[in-house]
Amino acid sequence: MAAEAAALAAADPPPAIPQAAGAAAPTARRDFYWLRSFLAGGVFSTLRAVPQKEGYLGLYKGNGAMMIRIFPYGAIQFMAFEHYKTFITTKLGISGHVHRLMAGSMAGMTAVICTYPLDMVRVRLAFQVKGEHTYTGIIHAFKTIYAKEGGFLGFYRGLMPTILGMAPYAGVSFFTFGTLKSVGLSHAPTLLGRPSSDNPNVLVLKTHINLLCGGVAGAIAQTISYPFDVTRRRMQLGTVLPEFEKCLTMRETMKYVYGHHGIRRGLYRGLSLNYIRCIPSQAVAFTTYELMKQFFHLN
Repeated sequence: MAAEAAALAAADPPPAIPQAAGAAAPTARRDFYWLRSFLAGGVFSTLRAVPQKEGYLGLYKGNGAMMIRIFPYGAIQFMAFEHYKTFITTKLGISGHVHRLMAGSMAGMTAVICTYPLDMVRVRLAFQVKGEHTYTGIIHAFKTIYAKEGGFLGFYRGLMPTILGMAPYAGVSFFTFGTLKSVGLSHAPTLLGRPSSDNPNVLVLKTHINLLCGGVAGAIAQTISYPFDVTRRRMQLGTVLPEFEKCLTMRETMKYVYGHHGIRRGLYRGLSLNYIRCIPSQAVAFTTYELMKQFFHLN
């Protein structure tokens, strides 16, 4: 919840909205001011402010949709990576470190396209303010977005910046992890590696080295792709934000954020909070991936 709200923390105060605009106007302003203000103090202030406003369960808003999404997302991404890597190597004749970058980018985009509607619902649920819920749950959110936001296409609002951000994010993640792994096992096999449990002739990284390499890969990838993440979340929220009419397309959204807040406080606002989420997440993901390969005798 807190990591995702960071993308909005630098927003300008919303303009005055006439009462004739309807009861939704003051609600939108209240939602907006809360989202903006509770992040102003930084990571630890945020972690204190959310429970005060929402209770401790507020830190887990949208987590149900997140859990439903993460299973197919992770499975599709890692499965697609292996297939794309084989295809690029055997059919296109591209090898070395470049094939990891290409296969990772393609795998990330494939997983995003397949699971994007769940990500849209997750973000909408996470940004609801207590006592003023638009959606009562995952199913209701799906029905409401479908009915009021253009049918099936409403679930893919913000898809383009997501794809453009995921290509470097996933590509750099797999590239960095694979490169660190191969370089480490080549130059310090005894210190960093051990025989694989399913094939003693194959060296794999020790578990704590896997965690380290995965965390580094996640941090580098997040830094490169973060402006697209900020753009995506603003577009996904749609009418929740008062300035949504200025952020209808990817270009308009990035231009608005950069023009009003610059790079550090706009396109990269909340990056430190995302490091706290992303680094352990990627470290565990890559380590689990390596362990599952040994468990299923894929080495």
